[in-house]
Amino acid sequence: MSFAPYYHIFSLPKDLLDTIIPRDVVNQAQASSSPHSESSASQPSNITGARACNVCPGTAFVDVDAQRYHFRSDWHRYNVKAKLNGGDGVTESQFGLLVDGLEDSLSGSASSSDGESDDSDAVATLIQRTRILARSPSPTSASLSTPQTPLAWFHSPPSTQIGIYKALFPLASSSSYLNELKEMQKGGEEGRSWAMFLVAGGHFAGAIVRVKHPDGEDENQGSLTKKGKPRKLKPDTEVLKHKTFHRYTTRRKQGGSQSVNDNAKSKAVSAGAMLRRYGEQALRDDIRSLLQDWAEEIEQCELIWIRASVSNRRIFLDYDGAIITKGDSRLRTFPFPTRRPTQSELYRCLLELTRVKVSHFTEDVLREQDEAYLASLPKPRPKPTMVAPKLAPEARKEKPRQLSAEEQQLRSDWNRLLEMVTKGRLESLKTFWEREGNNLGNINVQIPEWANERGGTLLQVAARAGQPDVTQWLLEDMHADPTLDVPANGGADEDPHQSDMEGSSLPAGLRRTAYDLARSRAVRDVYRRCAAIHPDWWDWLGIEKGARVPSILSADMEDNRDEKKKVRRKGLKDRIKDRETKEKELPVISPTSTTPFNNQESGKRTELVSGPRRLGGSAGASEGIVGLTPEMRAKVERERRARAAEARLKALGGVR
Repeated sequence: MSFAPYYHIFSLPKDLLDTIIPRDVVNQAQASSSPHSESSASQPSNITGARACNVCPGTAFVDVDAQRYHFRSDWHRYNVKAKLNGGDGVTESQFGLLVDGLEDSLSGSASSSDGESDDSDAVATLIQRTRILARSPSPTSASLSTPQTPLAWFHSPPSTQIGIYKALFPLASSSSYLNELKEMQKGGEEGRSWAMFLVAGGHFAGAIVRVKHPDGEDENQGSLTKKGKPRKLKPDTEVLKHKTFHRYTTRRKQGGSQSVNDNAKSKAVSAGAMLRRYGEQALRDDIRSLLQDWAEEIEQCELIWIRASVSNRRIFLDYDGAIITKGDSRLRTFPFPTRRPTQSELYRCLLELTRVKVSHFTEDVLREQDEAYLASLPKPRPKPTMVAPKLAPEARKEKPRQLSAEEQQLRSDWNRLLEMVTKGRLESLKTFWEREGNNLGNINVQIPEWANERGGTLLQVAARAGQPDVTQWLLEDMHADPTLDVPANGGADEDPHQSDMEGSSLPAGLRRTAYDLARSRAVRDVYRRCAAIHPDWWDWLGIEKGARVPSILSADMEDNRDEKKKVRRKGLKDRIKDRETKEKELPVISPTSTTPFNNQESGKRTELVSGPRRLGGSAGASEGIVGLTPEMRAKVERERRARAAEARLKALGGVR
């Protein structure tokens, strides 16, 4: 490819404009192939005549009665409706295969079913299926499959081609490009100007450029001055205003603005991050202030070129009092890669847009290139044709219904609410309920089935999760109902971590409440305290219709329980201290004197081992603590250790 001298798009030679024609290889190939398809489609495939059917292919009749019988048949009705819908008729054998594929076969349309509605028989079903199969692809999908190039090419015989960026033309079809190109040669009274902006990495470059001088100035460029000297030619493009500045918005060798990093991760609190956030805000303010200063010039611009990321593009458009509206038809993006925003890069982009790409190829070379290009294009998908089903259609699986935006938001709110309840985030739960409680219902609303929670209400979920603070807030502040029954699928028998209060002690079929789901003593004590403080709120102690709380827990009872616990602990500490004192007073026993005792002990162990044993250790060793609370388990272990120490002391006293 050889390039001609520089041509300015807005100052093309007149002899070149008079001879160029648009080149669209793809559309030309489609236009050339369309006559063949039309001619092939126009060829008749049916038998015509006095005793034939023009709708059904391959039909001929002996007499009029046979022809009338055919007109009342399902086959003819199907072909008539298919023709009206733009489809093709089928033969009698093909129609038989189609009918066999349906679940409900026809009972004969020539009989009593003639008076019934056509939409209720198998013909209507087959027609509906034909519409679905014969549905042609949308124009948008066909246009997207065709490769798009940024340049629009024009050909001037015998061997000159010029290329111009499509973005320079109005947003219209390619058929109007030639007329628009001829209109570009006119400058009008004020000429043609562009606004160009580049933003990336904290760098900004903007300019208002004139790409075409007014018509009067172009005519005077070749004339002489008053002194008889030739006038100095003005350049094709002129920079009227320009501005560049930079702000620190991007971390070195990392890329990406600080706001994007904050949205993707947690907000950084370093000094550099704060400087970058300040730089982004300052860059935004500087650009918008510059746009305000250039408002009059931008209003007169023919095109507005912006190169910016999605987030930086909002600087120009999305704010109150924006100079450039979002749907402005003058907005364009650069159809080629750009480098760092600088004044020199802006000038390079301007030259790239306004210079014509020129090549010189002969007709034969162009024809070879067109054929190679068309061969490289992806082949269009063939139009679907109706194929007779061989087997009966299987029942299709129902696809899940697409949720609306309101339903998705409701599910998100429920998930957040249940997470706060199960994890005990009380403060967040209070704030969330004040804001979204009205949308979710009252405090006793049943949890939706899709939430997969066995508890039916928030109180039951909090009891099952073992959250005493949330349970107390629901009972005392929100007045949640503790007498509501647990759903059938929310019984404790489905929970492998049930507490000692909700085991198999309850008979099968007996109702359960939120108290029965409580896993810990702390949660159960909350119910008992509320029953003591607010006895008139609910039927706390009721079994059939109440909350099933076994007993109340007043402040005095709680104090007595704590006092008894302290006494027991003090007694245990004293006993352990006495044992330790006695052990220290015992003399040290020599190894020789302990031999008979060791022999006796080994004999006892042998006798125990030789006897019957149970899987899992000594009888009752681990079964005695199953189902106990941690406090009770610790107490049992201390008792066992104390008894073992006493046995050792007695044995040592007997040997001595």
